Amino acid sequence: MSEPAGHDSASQLPPGREIVPPRPLLVRAHRIVIKVGSTLVTNSGQGLDSAAILSLAGQIATLRGQGKEVVLVSSGAVAEGMLRLGWNKRPREMNELQAAAAVGQMGLANVYEECFRQHGLKTAQVLLTHDDLANRKRYLNARATLLTLLKLGVVPIVNENDTVVTDEIKFGENDTLGALVTNLIEADVLVILTDQEGLYTADPRKDPAAVMLSSVQSGDPELERMAGDAGSIFGRGGMATKVLAAKRAATSGAHTIVASGRQEDALVRMAAGEAIGTQFITRTARLTARKQWLSGHLQVRGSVKLDAGAARALAQGGKSLLAIGVTEVRGDFERGELVACLDADGQEIARGLVNYASAETRRIMGKASSKIGEILGYSEEPELMHRDNLVLR
Repeated sequence: MSEPAGHDSASQLPPGREIVPPRPLLVRAHRIVIKVGSTLVTNSGQGLDSAAILSLAGQIATLRGQGKEVVLVSSGAVAEGMLRLGWNKRPREMNELQAAAAVGQMGLANVYEECFRQHGLKTAQVLLTHDDLANRKRYLNARATLLTLLKLGVVPIVNENDTVVTDEIKFGENDTLGALVTNLIEADVLVILTDQEGLYTADPRKDPAAVMLSSVQSGDPELERMAGDAGSIFGRGGMATKVLAAKRAATSGAHTIVASGRQEDALVRMAAGEAIGTQFITRTARLTARKQWLSGHLQVRGSVKLDAGAARALAQGGKSLLAIGVTEVRGDFERGELVACLDADGQEIARGLVNYASAETRRIMGKASSKIGEILGYSEEPELMHRDNLVLR
């Protein structure tokens, strides 16, 4: 296998910055988030590049054929809207950005649908704001929707909901959105496809001695200095946002690859084991990172007392919490909020994100999961708390 353009020997790299890479990340990954930038899908702002999008769809179809689940995070709506509106400069006013996104999103969704259809795949459009992921109820709803689409064999295409965002809730650029979606669905790898080969020790356009790093550790503070902050007139993210996205993705145990989307069949080649771009390796186990997040960053809103069997299943068996094991509900909480799990003596043994509000939990406690729909008239989830959303105390 040939090395990426610009790569040189480790002896020329800053000491300790390049690490020994594990087996190529995409080979063993099962669930993948792929983020593609505006420059790639709009032919550097010249309009939606149907040929490039068709190639991307074909590569994703190949990954799907290998049994991999793929979520695509795509930029391009604002850039396409700028073209349709005849603007050659990205607007600064929020209302103009929202208008451009509204115009461009129509074309972007249509092209993706047609290109994936040619490869026998269905797509779904998912528009998110930061508030959707900060609010626990919306977080769970977004997660459930994406996981259901993956289970159905659909390729979700995610973008920031630029038509409704405000300064307070916008992601800022889709590299961050890609990382947040990676955290949301607990993907194994985030792939950021860009118009650059990878992360260099300096800007290769200005420094001929710059060397591309093939494998680094996520969160290394020196990487942000190397990345700089230049973006393009069509997108908001430069290499610095990609380094920060890799750092954010690592908090849920995901690795990241930053690579050129202009290389032919880059995704397929990476999935076959070829080293392309820069790998950002995390040392944090996925479940450990998620448990730390649940344990340390959310405020408990209420509690449920469990019978001995349910308490034992949580503490020793690593099971999900079912409503049938609940004997008492304390406090008022909404779906998606953090709730403590108490044993018969009132001691907290676990905490987790609850799938039903307190009023609903009081109605279904002590009842089998099969009865939830009959009692409430609907069923959000069969578990009161899924084991992925539980942390032991």
